[in-house]
Amino acid sequence: MFAAYAARIDPDQPLNGLELGERPEPEARPGWTTVRVRAASLNHHDLWSLRGVGLGEKSLPMILGCDAAGVDEDGNEVVLHSVIGQTGHGVGPDEPRSILTEHYQGTFAEKVSVPSWNVLRKPKELSFEEAACLPTAWLTAYRMLFTNAAVRPGDSVLVQGAGGGVATAAIVLGKAAGLRIFATSRDAAKRERAVELGAEGAFEPGARLPHRVDAVIETVGAATWSHSVKSLRPGGTLVISGATSGPSPKSAELNRIFFLELRVVGSTMGTKDELEDLLSFCAATGVRPVIDSVLPLARAREGFERIAGGELFGKVVLTM
Repeated sequence: MFAAYAARIDPDQPLNGLELGERPEPEARPGWTTVRVRAASLNHHDLWSLRGVGLGEKSLPMILGCDAAGVDEDGNEVVLHSVIGQTGHGVGPDEPRSILTEHYQGTFAEKVSVPSWNVLRKPKELSFEEAACLPTAWLTAYRMLFTNAAVRPGDSVLVQGAGGGVATAAIVLGKAAGLRIFATSRDAAKRERAVELGAEGAFEPGARLPHRVDAVIETVGAATWSHSVKSLRPGGTLVISGATSGPSPKSAELNRIFFLELRVVGSTMGTKDELEDLLSFCAATGVRPVIDSVLPLARAREGFERIAGGELFGKVVLTM
């Protein structure tokens, strides 16, 4: 079957390790099912995999891709939950949880095999392309906002780095849930798009906000960390799920964190139940993922280049 896969690890030039070509179809195993992929979306995780983060040389070649929507063996339209072994289903008792492509072949292929427990019904209201955007970036944003930040309608939230998948999702979901959203971006066009999506205001990185916020959605890391901490009201919550600009800020702002009794919460992906709630939320409210571009799998390299260059606004989707 045709697939996009990591053939080599290159920390400095990750796209050098990306190959497009034929790979073996998934083999049947007890408790697992094979899904014929209709659409799959890219994440920064895929780019980091090519750099060797979470993916070792011994696991190569590895088909990339965490997210997918498709058709299962019974003809049902389904969405995949990307976390394998979250509750032990389909894996050994001592195997830790992992994300697709860390240990198991991913979704950038005509077919993918996952534990049967990881398959959810796709709401008829969502297209395959829309549904394929939800299991990683949108689920991450959903958990960050409603589980870990625990914000309520009327609360204010700063979203750093508007344009990325998680940040875009947080703006759209937050607006739909009645939150007051502020966003930042270095790019004027992306700031304008953030306002169009529902942000009350969009600012350059580091800019002073109209007022301090209840929560910050942080995926940028070192470049925005100090601004994120300084933007919180006393007792506010900073939720972090990534560090695309690096993990080591110049100032950790520890004095401000303890003096103002701020909460810093790490967040990774989400649960199957949260994904089911997110799917229902989108189906019921009309909220839809922001899609930057849709490309056939044969043009996957273009999608990776858009992520690597930071050009995108929303999700890049690959279709089979």
